[in-house]
Amino acid sequence: MALFKSFLKNKSKGSSEPVLQGDKITLELLKTLIPIRNLGEEKLEAFAEEKYCEKIKAGETLFTVGEQTDSAIYLLKGVVAITDKNGSGYEIDSHSTEARFPLCSGNSHNTTAVAKTDLCVLRVSHKIMSINSGKLHNELIIPEALQNNRLLQLFSQYLTEEKLEVPVLPQVAIRLREAMQQDIGIADAVKIIQADPVVSAKLIEVANCPLYLTLNPAKTCLDAVNRIGLTATRNLVISFSLKQVFSSSSKDIRKMLDHIWKESLMLSCLSYVLASESKQYSPEEALLAGLVSDIGTIPFLNFAANLPREFFNPEEIRQALPAIKPVIGATVLKEWNFDDEFVDAARYSNDWFYQHDGDINVTDIVILSRLHYKLGKKRIASLPPISSIPATSKLKDFALSPKNTLHILHNAQHKIKETLTMFVG
Repeated sequence: MALFKSFLKNKSKGSSEPVLQGDKITLELLKTLIPIRNLGEEKLEAFAEEKYCEKIKAGETLFTVGEQTDSAIYLLKGVVAITDKNGSGYEIDSHSTEARFPLCSGNSHNTTAVAKTDLCVLRVSHKIMSINSGKLHNELIIPEALQNNRLLQLFSQYLTEEKLEVPVLPQVAIRLREAMQQDIGIADAVKIIQADPVVSAKLIEVANCPLYLTLNPAKTCLDAVNRIGLTATRNLVISFSLKQVFSSSSKDIRKMLDHIWKESLMLSCLSYVLASESKQYSPEEALLAGLVSDIGTIPFLNFAANLPREFFNPEEIRQALPAIKPVIGATVLKEWNFDDEFVDAARYSNDWFYQHDGDINVTDIVILSRLHYKLGKKRIASLPPISSIPATSKLKDFALSPKNTLHILHNAQHKIKETLTMFVG
C-alpha cells in the first residue's frame, strides 16, 4: 500500500500541465466508477487522498480523435458532446449510467469530446486502471461475494489437488495442427482432413459459401484447401470439430453446454465479421478465438455433472462461471498447445478494460464482439459504452460508438448468417 501511495504522489509531481483544480475526490464517488471501484477499499482510500477533480470550461475541447493519451477520463459533473470518426455525435450527462464508465480508456482517443457545459472530470493513469487487470486470471480466486458458493469451493479444492480433467481435442484437429508445425504442404493436409469425412465435407461446403465463392465451385477437399488457404483451413478444421467437446451424459449439463455452444458460435461469427470489416486481423483466427474464449466452462460443468445430485445447483453454477472461465479456459488451451494469443483471448476477453501496447490483437476483436453480442441482446444498462473501452481505440478507419454500434450490427446480419452456415449449414 505504501508503494501505491508513493506511485500516486510521483504521478502528481510529474504533471507539467496547468490544471484548474476542483473538489476533492471522495471514496464514495470512486466506488461508483467502473472498473476502478474494483481496486479494493485500501487502494481506493489511498487514491482518494491524492485526487481532486479537474475543471473544464464550457466550449473547451477535452480530447480529440487520434490524440495519444496515458489516462482514462471520467465525467463527474456536466454534459459533454462526443463525436466519432465518422462525424456522428451524441451526448453524455454526468447523471447518466454511461458516466459510471470512462469517456475513454485506450492509448489513443477514438472520439472527440467537447464540454457542452462546465465540467468536472477525473483523470486516472492507465497504470492504475490496469492494477487489477489480469491479476485474477492466473489462478482461481473466489470472490468475496461467492465465498458461500459450495460448488465453487469444491471445484477450487479439486484444482488444488491437481485433478482437473481437460477435454480431449478431436483427433483430426490434433493431427492437422501437429503436422502443420512440421511445415507440411497442402496435399499432406488434405490427406489428414479426409480421414474425417464429416469435416472434409463441411470444408468443401464452406469453400462454396458466399464468403469464399468464386466462379468455379470447389468439388474436392483439395479444391477447398487451395481456395481457403492452409492456415485458414487449420483454424476452420479445429472450429468444426470443437462441437464434439461440448457434450455431457447429464441432461441438465448438456442443456447448459448447448446454450454455451450457441453463444460461443455467435461470438465467433461476430469476431469473424469484425475482423473482416476492420481488415486488421485474420478472420479465421478471430473465428477460432471467439469459439474457444469460453472453453473454460466445459471442465467445470463436467465436474458438476459428476457430483451427487444434491450438489447440483443451477444458480451456484451460473454465479461461478465468470470466475471460472478465464482461469480454466487458459489452462485448457495451454494443454491443447494453442498459441499464446488464443490463451490470452480465453483469459482476458471478458475484461472490458483489458489494455496492452501495440496494434489490435485477437483478444481485442473478441472483446468488441462480446460487447456487440450483449448489446444485441439488449443488456445495455450494465455495459460500458463501446467508445469507452481500450479495444475500440485499436481500430483504424473503422468507427464504433454507442450511436452506430447497433446499426453496424444490423447491417452485418447477412455476413453473420453466412458465417453461421459454416457450422449449421
